[in-house]
Amino acid sequence: MLYLNDSHIRELGIDWHVLTGIIQDVIQTEDEGDCVHPLKPYLRFRNPDNRIIAMPAYVGGRFNLSGIKWIASFPKNHLRGLPRAHNTIILNVTETGMPQACLNSGLVSGLRTAAVSGVMLKAYMDARELSELRLGIIGWGPIGRLHLDMCASILGEQLKQITLYDLKGIDLATVPTELRKITVIADDWRAAYQSDIIATCTVSKERYIDEAPKDGALLLGISLRDYIPESVKSIKTIVVDDWNEVCRENTDIEQLHLKYGLQSSDVITFTDVVCRSALIHSDPISPVFFNPMGLAIFDIGVAGYYLKEARKLGIGVKLD
Repeated sequence: MLYLNDSHIRELGIDWHVLTGIIQDVIQTEDEGDCVHPLKPYLRFRNPDNRIIAMPAYVGGRFNLSGIKWIASFPKNHLRGLPRAHNTIILNVTETGMPQACLNSGLVSGLRTAAVSGVMLKAYMDARELSELRLGIIGWGPIGRLHLDMCASILGEQLKQITLYDLKGIDLATVPTELRKITVIADDWRAAYQSDIIATCTVSKERYIDEAPKDGALLLGISLRDYIPESVKSIKTIVVDDWNEVCRENTDIEQLHLKYGLQSSDVITFTDVVCRSALIHSDPISPVFFNPMGLAIFDIGVAGYYLKEARKLGIGVKLD
């Protein structure tokens, strides 16, 4: 069995075009009916703010991978000098069930999250044909930083302005050097919210966004619990990765379901966006509200890619 951690993943490198391509291929495999991902259970004990989530999955097609993601989220870990999330993925040999890899890597989880957003961003760009874009990121933790890196890579010269906001403040020195000249550090989330693309990457316990977004904006609802329902109740173009996964656990989608009767028939699936270009037929004036609960099939696909690269380059620790 091969063991990989964050340092191994960094050594293998990050290529957002490769990673978004993996996500697209996994979606295609799911659309062909060759994926399995049971509804994930949440383990809670003592402090209900903490949770550990089990995410088993099988991805067929060219991937031929099975395994499980076991991710812990403890929001107050920063008080201990520890990361909020701890992620472990076990990959099994599909034919025998034997464990073949262990990835102890929060970075892999973050890369999957940003790559999924990247696929949505590409679909949005294809549908809207915009030449200049402003990006707003609310929350400047690891996920926010990965989203900036991803967006900069995909948008290239089309990215004209970046507005960042975090409750704790942001040091411009933490922004990549080549992006600082187009970056604004805001003192209010509303400044970032005026952007064309808004990524909410927070750990907020209380919803705070109480304004409707600008026409045509792409809302990447990464943290899933930032929007007061009234602010997004009129959006007609809502995209989810899996209705049964995301309409629970006090997400923005569940709140829209409970308060305004949002149903699965009212939303667009991520699969329809990727496989059937569903956004092209949406109202260009309507904001696009993307709510990805996070599917284990994407984690397994990304983990499998890094396992393959690690074996090829002789990176990682072999375990008996």
